[in-house]
Amino acid sequence: MTTYSFLAPFAPYRPEQLLPYAALAQWSDAHRLWQGQAVLNDPFQDFAHAAASGFRVPTGTGVTLMPQRHPYQAAVQAHALAVGSGHSVVAGFGPGAVSFQRSLLGAPYRSQLGAVREYLGVMRGLLEQGGISQDGEYFTCHSEFPLMPRPPVELGLGVLRPAMARLAGEIADVAITWLTPAPYVRDVVVPALRAGAEAAGRPMPRVAVMVPLALAGPDRDAAELAAISNTGHTLLPHYIDMLARSGITVNPDDPKGNAEALLTGGAFLYGEAAELAARLREYADAGADEIVLNVTGVHMRYGERASLAELETLLETVTS
Repeated sequence: MTTYSFLAPFAPYRPEQLLPYAALAQWSDAHRLWQGQAVLNDPFQDFAHAAASGFRVPTGTGVTLMPQRHPYQAAVQAHALAVGSGHSVVAGFGPGAVSFQRSLLGAPYRSQLGAVREYLGVMRGLLEQGGISQDGEYFTCHSEFPLMPRPPVELGLGVLRPAMARLAGEIADVAITWLTPAPYVRDVVVPALRAGAEAAGRPMPRVAVMVPLALAGPDRDAAELAAISNTGHTLLPHYIDMLARSGITVNPDDPKGNAEALLTGGAFLYGEAAELAARLREYADAGADEIVLNVTGVHMRYGERASLAELETLLETVTS
């Protein structure tokens, strides 16, 4: 059965800013609270703060960028969050844009897939096998990691294109997509995941889709909300390529046109609650196991009260 979760629609500057969303996750039928990539805060620490404040819920990072931490530190943080919250954690990672890799590492990974394989290999060895001895091109780790009782930690991988999806099928527990239209998930992502899993002789990873959306309203401009939510993504080469593969053409010099293309192509959803529920079911039919509601545009345009009300309405609609 497909579950519904939601993304905290901003990167908090102070951890207490996350608490209203943690409360909504705890008191609603939401399956999990997610956070995306951030620079000024750490999602693992934010979730730990929420748990210490009394809001203990399943959590997920979708996705944290690998250049920011060694996989040993990533394993420690994921383990500590699962123990501290008492709930499962999806530790989702990805290599990030080449420009981001260069800014932190001095040069991008020679092989994106190779770096990801090594990163998740270290984490899985530590978290599931009690230690790892690996001399890698990108990540080296020789360490024991005592196995302790804890809620599950699932290793997630950000997936946009077929090669990464196939790799996720081989090594990840959860494939996490962002801005991917439902037909693209069905026709590209899921087949590649299945092929990778079959080649590795393991079950296909769960599919968690981050879906940017907004409820229609008389004072709202759909293209404006799509632009606020996703303009940054439409300027990055790997998103431009993924969108092109899904039939959506974006131009770095035309943000307004890009927003309209996202709406037309089904990468950003806009409509009444019942209409959005029907369009979200298309993701379930496409193979999504977890649908993550992303109302970042609403939050950035109208603020916290509006985004919380939006999420509450959407969750009531899709889980009723």
